[in-house]
Order: sequence, then structure tokens, then C-alpha cells
Amino acid sequence: MFTAAAESFLKQAREIQEEELQRFASRVAALLQGPELGPEAVDCLQRLHLAVAATKYPRKLDGKFVELLQTVLCSSKCPEQIQVLCAAILRDMSPCNDLILSCDEIQDTKLLSLVSSVLLAQGNKKAEVSAVGQRIVKVLERRLPEGQSARYLLPVLSNIISVSPESLTEEQTNVVSKKMADWLRYASIQQGVSQPSGGFFSNPRTRQPGPVTEVDGAIATDFFTVLSVGQYYTQDQWLNVQAFSMLRNWLLCYGGKGLKTPNSDDKSGMDRSVMSMVSTTSTSSRLLPPKERLREKAFEYCQRLIEQSNRRPLKKDDGDLQKACLIEAVTIMDIICKQDSSYVYRAVSFLKILHGRICGDATYARALLPIAQFFLNHSKMAAVDSDAIYKHLFTDIPAQLFHNPSLAFEFVQFCKDNSQLFTETSSIFRQSFPNLFKFLAWNSPPLISEFVDLLPFLLDAGTAIEIFHLLLDLPCLTAALDIQLRSPALPTSERAASDPAVKPATCLEAFRHPVYKSMFQYLLRTKSAPEDAPERLTPLRQLLGSLASSPRVVQCAETVPVLLELFFRVVAEFADGPLINQLVVLLLQRSDQLYEIPAFKDDVYRVLSSQLVMLCKLHPALIVELSTEILEFSGTVSNIQNKEAIFTHVVWAIGEYMSVSYDKRCTVEQINRFFETLEAMLFEITQLRPLASTPSYAPRAISVLMATLTKLAARSQDLIPRVSMFLSKMRTFVQNPAVTSVYCEEDLEEILIRATELMNLLKMPSVAQFVFTPPVDVASTRFQREVNDSLPFALRIVTRLLEPTPGFTPG
Repeated sequence: MFTAAAESFLKQAREIQEEELQRFASRVAALLQGPELGPEAVDCLQRLHLAVAATKYPRKLDGKFVELLQTVLCSSKCPEQIQVLCAAILRDMSPCNDLILSCDEIQDTKLLSLVSSVLLAQGNKKAEVSAVGQRIVKVLERRLPEGQSARYLLPVLSNIISVSPESLTEEQTNVVSKKMADWLRYASIQQGVSQPSGGFFSNPRTRQPGPVTEVDGAIATDFFTVLSVGQYYTQDQWLNVQAFSMLRNWLLCYGGKGLKTPNSDDKSGMDRSVMSMVSTTSTSSRLLPPKERLREKAFEYCQRLIEQSNRRPLKKDDGDLQKACLIEAVTIMDIICKQDSSYVYRAVSFLKILHGRICGDATYARALLPIAQFFLNHSKMAAVDSDAIYKHLFTDIPAQLFHNPSLAFEFVQFCKDNSQLFTETSSIFRQSFPNLFKFLAWNSPPLISEFVDLLPFLLDAGTAIEIFHLLLDLPCLTAALDIQLRSPALPTSERAASDPAVKPATCLEAFRHPVYKSMFQYLLRTKSAPEDAPERLTPLRQLLGSLASSPRVVQCAETVPVLLELFFRVVAEFADGPLINQLVVLLLQRSDQLYEIPAFKDDVYRVLSSQLVMLCKLHPALIVELSTEILEFSGTVSNIQNKEAIFTHVVWAIGEYMSVSYDKRCTVEQINRFFETLEAMLFEITQLRPLASTPSYAPRAISVLMATLTKLAARSQDLIPRVSMFLSKMRTFVQNPAVTSVYCEEDLEEILIRATELMNLLKMPSVAQFVFTPPVDVASTRFQREVNDSLPFALRIVTRLLEPTPGFTPG
């Protein structure tokens, strides 16, 4: 965040009008054309730069003034600070139509860097990018004059790689590859010389520079790297650091071309490995083609960095740099091995040792990801078993470091990028999904899109049921992780063993309570445990209710509906009848076992009810196969009040699929059982009571109950008189004062209209049977009906049959 003073300056700069800006630019122009460019010119250019850069839209300046800025920028007599400010103003005005700059004749590397930065800021104009790239390479190719340094050009070259890598020819990339190999391997190991200040007390005699040291203070005995330490650095040492910083992108863009040698196809991988090892120690390595030589020197450099990372740093900042360089080194080694497989054998043993050294140190957790990536890419070729590496990664890291947001993102991104590889090569990935979901539970909003991509790869017939439970318990998992993090901070007295007979007063006490401890352990498990029953978590869900209003828990709960919908879409692609039956049973059971967040429960009920319809369409026979469970659910009055959405869709599914058209095992006796249960339900919620005790039920539930009873009666016509009598009493129900006091007039009118339409339909039993139970082939084509328009469609058909219009032909 900016300070108040900085905010004030920015506000003033943004509010400058065009006329005022032009007047100020005229003042700056007068200063730039004066005999001396002193502090006043610097101050005015800084203000102008702020005014140009502070707004989102580009500022326009007079064409002559823009031309003057370019002239001053390219003037050899101009102070460097003025040149830098002119270039910054031109960049922030980009794209600029009045630009006449060219880098073709510029010899000075600092000026070339500034001019190139302005040209590249004009947008992705390939001709300009190519011209800049060619000039940069041409300057790098020749021997630079005294006082000039290539270090100012490498950031520009790195920018060119990012903007338009194809702008460099193979000949040009070979030139740069050759230079980079030398910069990486042959930088001086002596420290740079400090520049004398020239003051009165400065010592005219310059001290001889000492050798660079390692991060632990020892004198460096091997070649210079980014982890070498010195008080001052030479130009070639700066080039070494810059070359390493752009090495990964350079290899990705240009390192993979022309890899095959004429004889590479008839040599085994081991032969190539031996040849590469020989060439590494050979003095003729300079004779290698530039790209191969760069790979060789880059590999040596990465090995040296990994060795240096084993030293104990004297400064904390050096320790952080060690870890960052270690990650980059392993990543570059992986790229090199992809481009030349002969390096795989040298890298495997080296990285195995590295993994053994750092796997027990949580501060190196991020470095384990590129190591795992390397073995994922190359373990098959190297014929090594890397399951121990994956097991440690998926078991220990999420459990210990789920609360580290940057690691969480990188870890999940790593899983997402390699999900296909993992599912094909290792079972550990899918078995570790309870651990992976800890990242989502703790970092829900930032990681939801990554888990949307990841979830399909975690799902199969073996994990579907457990993942379903885990999704429903995700907010509960967030609360449990919160308790786990706070538990070590408890005073010793509170951490003492609890009495099993005494119920814990707080969640923190419950974490170590003998009764609840096993529940926490199951919820916080690190791998799949399908044999354990998640139903035993009910007491824990109730206990964790005190954390239901926690912002982190609420945010997590908001992601569950999205993942649930995705879960069912993916499962629908591979689920068979038994799995669908199992899911439906769990859906009905778990609707009573959700974490107590009202908005969360409503959203979950909405998703589960819509997905229930989808499962029934996939496997209509489940109504007959699960008749006991469905009868129990639909025969519970409290489900109408508490889970109206699920109840309504269950009742609709009974009316839609309890038919011999969908399952030959459907009998009249089964239809009668469902009818009697639903009839009792409708009677219970529509019976007349004293005014003070009349409950209000959803009108939709009443309408669907009436419709389903009518459908069942049409298939077992002995039931028609009972339904007709019941429907005829609905007029009395809707007119009762006790009822009109709790239902709105529009709802009662809809209930009465629906009852009248159904009663009229039952006066023609044969028509009712055809409308409500069409043949399956007809039901799936012209008469296909959706949840919300099933009955209205049927009634329209009857109306047309009774009062046919010209041109209408049923069937």
C-alpha cells in the first residue's frame, strides 16, 4: 500500500487535465533545449513521468515534444539519469505514433538497452522485435569496447524471448548459446573492485580483490554461481547471474531444436550416457555444437547449485536464495533430460540423494515438487522405482503444510498438470485424495477452479463413494483443520488426557478427548479409507457447530455445491446400476447428516434433488430395487418440512419410474405399497386441524403428491376411486379458514386447479394410463418429459384428445 503522501501525489497526477499537461510539457521542452540539463530538468521529467504513468489510459503529448524526448535520449552528451527518464516516459506513452527511434547504429550498450525497451513497448510488432533482436545479438557477437558491458542487453534479450521467440534465427540463437555457456562456466572467482568515491578521505590505493566465498563463509574452490558470495561483483559475474535467470526460458525456446546427431538412432541410451559423461570431462567440449555445449554447462551449473544448497548459510536471505536456486536447478535439469535423454542416468542418482537429504525438512517442501516432476517424467526410462518419492509428497506435505497458500497453489497446480500421468502410473495419487482436499478446505476460493479440473481424475468406481462423503463434509474438514492448527498452542494443563465419561466443553478439548479423537483422525486421514464408516462423524459435526460461522468455514461451504454438481456429472459417465443404487441410498441418508450451516444445507439439498433425478433417468430400476429405502424416506413427514426439495423429487421419481415400462419386476403389490405410503403422507399434511396448530407445507410438495398418487392409480386402476375421493376433498381443504390463514391465495388456487385437472383425467382411466405410462420408446422421444413440465404436458394431451384441433394427430 502507498503512504498518504504518495497517494496524494498519484491523485494529483491523475487529475491533471490535457491542457495543463501540454503547458507543463512545454516547460519541460524549454529545459531540455537549454545549455545544461541540471536538477530542475530531472525534477520536471520525474513529474511528467508520474503524470503519464499514473493513469490507465495513455496520455498524449505533442509530436514535436515526443521527437525532442527521442533526441535527448540518443544524445551522447546527455546525463544518464535524463536518458533513463526520457525512455521511461516514451515507454509509458506506448504505443506512440510519432516514434522515429532505431537501434541499428547504436554502439553503446546502455543506450541500446534503453532504446530497445522503448521499441519493445510498442506492442507485438514482429518487424521491430526482430530488428531489436538482431541488433542485440550482433552487439553480443563482437568484442565490446572498454567500459561497455553485455549485462545491460540480457534483460532486453529475455524480453524478446517472452514476446516473440521466433524472431531469432538459428544462427543467432547459436551465437547466444555459445556466449551463455561461457558466462555460466567461466566467470571470475575473484571479487570485484569497489569504486572509489573520490572524496577527501578516500584511499588512492585500491585493495586487491579477494576470492568469492560460499554461503557458509568458506572460500569458493569451484566455479562461480549465483550462490557465490562477494562484497563486490565483476561484470562477468553479473552476466553469470543474468544468464542463469534466463536459462530456463532459453532452453525451452531454443534448446530442443536439432537434438539428434547422425548416429544417435543406432546407439542405446546407455551408450549416449557414457559418451556424454566422457564429453563432460573432455577438454574438447568447446568443439560441441553450441546448443549441446550449453546443455552440458547448464547441467554442470545445476549440479554445482545443488551441492551449494547443502551448505549452512550465514544469513537468512542466503538460505531463501538457496531454496529458490535449488528449485530452478532441478527444473532446468528436467528440461535438459527431456531434450537429451543421455543426461537422465547422471541426474537420477544425483536427485535421489538430494531427495533423501531434504525430504525431512519442511522448509524445502516446494523443492520436492520439481523433484517429483523429474521422476514422473524420467523414472520409466531410468528403470527406477519412484513410488517412495510420490508417497512422501502426497502423504506428508498436504498434512503438514495445507495452510501455506503459495505451496497449496503450486502443489494443486502440479497435481492438475500431471493428473493424467499419475492416474496411468501410480495408484498413490487417487489414494491420497483426502489429503489433497485439505488444500481446498483451507484455501477454498483461490483453489476452486483448480479442483474443478482435478476432481475428474480422482474419481473412479473405487473412490466415488468416499469422495461423495468428503465433499459433504468439506466445511467440517475446514473446522477440524482449524482445531488441529490451534491444538499445539494449548497450555499443558489443557492438553492433559481427558476423562472419557466427561463431554468436552470446547472443540480444542475434544481434539484430544478419547471419544472424539478417532473421529478427528478419520476426518483428517491422509489416504483413502473406504472400509471406515463416515456416519460415525455425526457427534463431531454437532460439536464443530461452534465454528460454523467462521469466515473460512463459510467460504469452504460455498464451494461444495459446485463440486457436487461436477461430481455427479463425472460419475454419470462410468457408474453402473449397483453404484447408482449406493449413491441414491447415501444421498437420502446424508441429507440428515450435514454440517449445520443453513445456507449450505439449502444449496446442498438443491443440488442433491436435481442429481437424484439424473440418477433415476440413468437407472430407473432403482425405484424398485431400493423400494424399502425410498418408502422409508418418502413416508417421513419431517422430510417435507426440512428437505422439501429432495422429498419432492423423490416423490416425482416414484410417480415417473414406478412402472412396468421401466422395470418388469414392478408389481401391483409394490405400486399399492407406494400408494398407501404417499396417501398417508398427503392425508397427514392436508388434514384439517384447529386454527392454531395448522402447519404450512410447500404447495409444490402437495401438488407433486397428488400427481404421483394419480399416476400410480392409473397403473393400478383399483386405486382410482380412492384418489378421486381424496382429490374431491381438496376443495374443502383449500377453503378451510385454518388453511387460508397459513397459505397465500395464489398457492391454494393452484392446488385446487391441479386437483380438479387430475380428477377429470381419472374419469377416463384408459387415457390416464396412456398419458401417465407411455411405452418407453415413446416416452424417450416425442413424449419425453422434464421434471417441471411433466403433468402440464399430460394435461395438454388430454385436452387435445377431448377437443381435437384441426391437423392434430396423437401418437
